[in-house]
Amino acid sequence: MLTYADIEAARNRVENVIRPVAVAQSDPVKRDAERGSNQGTVQLALEFMQFTGTFKARGAQNFILAHRDAGTLPDAGVTIASGGNAGMACAWAAKDQMVPATVFLPANAPRIKVDRLRGYGADVRLVGSEYAEALAACEEFAAATGALMSHAYDHPLIAAGAGTLMEEIHAQIPDLDTVLVAVGGGGLFSGVATVAQHYGIRTIAVEPENCRALNAALGAGHPVDVAVESVAADALGARRASVMALQAAQHELVQSVLVPDEEIIRARQALWSEHRLAVEHGAATALAGLLSPAGYMPAENEKVCVVLCGANTDPSDLT
Repeated sequence: MLTYADIEAARNRVENVIRPVAVAQSDPVKRDAERGSNQGTVQLALEFMQFTGTFKARGAQNFILAHRDAGTLPDAGVTIASGGNAGMACAWAAKDQMVPATVFLPANAPRIKVDRLRGYGADVRLVGSEYAEALAACEEFAAATGALMSHAYDHPLIAAGAGTLMEEIHAQIPDLDTVLVAVGGGGLFSGVATVAQHYGIRTIAVEPENCRALNAALGAGHPVDVAVESVAADALGARRASVMALQAAQHELVQSVLVPDEEIIRARQALWSEHRLAVEHGAATALAGLLSPAGYMPAENEKVCVVLCGANTDPSDLT
């Protein structure tokens, strides 16, 4: 189980190698006539300004630095199977710490991701046509070379690194009542919720209706496989939530919310139209949890923060 002490240790490791989150005030929550109006204060945590464009940089740095401190970082460096945000964060953190990184992707991965990973100095291996094949090759590589295998979200060091974001939010908004965060596999949620619970802050775990790994785990009482089909699946499309995430979610200060894709798209467009913020659908999912008719309804004067966790997106459909 992830603990607040894990996140304190992570904060001490990464505070000088990541960008502190910026927090900006947004407009009051806008509601339709049926739900009534609300004038609660809403803050936006602009974590998409982090190195590599997402919160993943925090966990990647914590993972490498913790192993370096413990003397368990092998000469072969780190390896990960991911062509997305986790892979880029791992490659960036490895370059920053002068550690070799080997990243496995399906052979049909977008060229722009391959080029960006190589730009971070990673040894990119293209294997098979599906993530499962790239993962198998990554596992074989780790076994053969002794490289340290990282994970996109299901590791306590990765989740603890992500949790440092909530420490920074609390430092800037000490009287915060509620934080909304999008959930995929649960690394960011685990870290954020652990810190929020320490300070008595409510956490709203927001997922797309058709990418509901955490919500399904809560219903079943244990992690289960779910279907993945959403406009936000590239960032939130985990088939199974981590045990850490489930443990963090089984708390009275946590509420699970599901939102339809059309509300995610609307929230993403609203961030561009009203604030000129171009974020991923996965990041917009957190805001959809506040704006959607099926979302969380704050009380009057409740202080709310929405985590905008990433912006590795094509903005051409926003203009």
